Amino acid sequence: MAPAAIHGGYQVKNIHGLFLVGCSALALAGCGPTDIASPGTGGNVIINPSPTPTPTPTPTPTSTPVTAAAGCPTIEDPTGLTDAGTVTSAQGSWRVCTLPARITRSTTLPKIAGLLYSMNGRVDVGNDAGFSSTSTGVTLTIQPGVILFGNTGTSWLAVNRGNKINAVGTATAPIIFTSRDNVLGLNTETSQGQWGGVVLMGRAPITDCTTGSVASGGTASTCERQTEGAADPALFGGTNDADNSGTMKYVQIRYSGYVLGSNSELQALTLEGVGSGTQFDYIQSYNSSDDGAEFFGGTVNMKHYISVGADDDSLDMDTGVQANLQYLLLIQRAGSGDALMELDSNGNEAQTPRQVSKIANFTAVQAQTSSNNEAADQAALLFRGNSDISLYNGVVNTPNNECIRMNGSGGANASTLVARSVVMSCNATKYLGTGTYTAAQVQTFFGSGSNNNNDGFTSTLTGGFINGANETAVTAFDVTTLSSFFSAVTYIGAVKDASDTWYAGWTCNSTAANFGTTSQSCTLLPTT
Repeated sequence: MAPAAIHGGYQVKNIHGLFLVGCSALALAGCGPTDIASPGTGGNVIINPSPTPTPTPTPTPTSTPVTAAAGCPTIEDPTGLTDAGTVTSAQGSWRVCTLPARITRSTTLPKIAGLLYSMNGRVDVGNDAGFSSTSTGVTLTIQPGVILFGNTGTSWLAVNRGNKINAVGTATAPIIFTSRDNVLGLNTETSQGQWGGVVLMGRAPITDCTTGSVASGGTASTCERQTEGAADPALFGGTNDADNSGTMKYVQIRYSGYVLGSNSELQALTLEGVGSGTQFDYIQSYNSSDDGAEFFGGTVNMKHYISVGADDDSLDMDTGVQANLQYLLLIQRAGSGDALMELDSNGNEAQTPRQVSKIANFTAVQAQTSSNNEAADQAALLFRGNSDISLYNGVVNTPNNECIRMNGSGGANASTLVARSVVMSCNATKYLGTGTYTAAQVQTFFGSGSNNNNDGFTSTLTGGFINGANETAVTAFDVTTLSSFFSAVTYIGAVKDASDTWYAGWTCNSTAANFGTTSQSCTLLPTT
């Protein structure tokens, strides 16, 4: 296969037999000597990709190459799009249209055949409306089937307080956020961390303030935080539990998690002080080099969340988040990743609001063939300090790892756990206690043998995540008694049986998780 090329001005350097495509390859505005070329590859751009993985992601690429669109559309934002020429890979050619650095007017990105939208660095949606403003700002609307990519490692989408994103795809035409290397066809099963990610900043309460303080003794909260790694202000936090940052539905976020600063990586999806007015449904994170998704405070409701291949935690929630989540598939690559869930207070145990999270119908998997791979968190599920965690109708399949670690901070700040109809396949240790908790206490909190909980479960999952006979035999908990947000179910886990295919079509396939013939390989782009 010939090297992927960029038309409209490109530069190829031969270094020790490897072709490296530099920032000038895209001929995009804003590239300079400090920009990162192919950020996720460490400089080792693989021109001849690894052999096709097993199982083979399907369907195979169309035999008709993509033809680049004639030009960029006119959008409502007065700055407009920058036509950056065309980009070519083995799949064909696309027109590249670069977004402005700041979107200042409500704007729609239309789906146009043969066209990609590029983020050439941080792209702000609106201006920060502040801590307590009721401003509705601007809305970025993204049509079904649109593909956006980060052209540099430091590219990320920042939806500021008081502004909205309206990214609503469909089951057959998901919206895809991805990396430049993915566009060029350079990625493999282990590619990650090639651009920043999607960040929503809201005005719901948080803890762990950068400025201000949390509510105490009748004093109103003034707590705000700065987005991790952001060089310029990217603030979040407020007092509006019902704040609305928009809607995301049928969305893939691939190869995210670029390191913006020291120990400060973005996730595929970062939700910061996001309020309950925001809607999340059918979201897939793929190969984030940090967490699949992280919630920093706020009041968050989400259904149908899939994290595949996160190199840290599949789900991370802290700084006082109030969350209701249902239908979660948390799947890690063999030998990679940390905890499937890390839920805590991020070292701010004495601050309020206290984290209260209810998670229902989840299937959390660490590969049976991998060695113990939960890293610093020491267990597949980590709960600690000032957090109240409730698990319902769950399946944890982590045969080589400890299942639950709880860290007690003492007194009223200790974490709590409620489990109902949760089954686990773990190694012989099963439980870890740290701080003021012992492993025996954690075992008692889980309560195997009561409330339909079982820590000695034999998994019969098929296809890696679909309920088998043993899962089907477990009596489900009625989650509608918890909140009107939860849907009634008669089964545990995220996927009832082979006929339950809510995950198919809008997702992408990999060796870690194959979602069927209607989903395409994560290393490819849709061509229609």
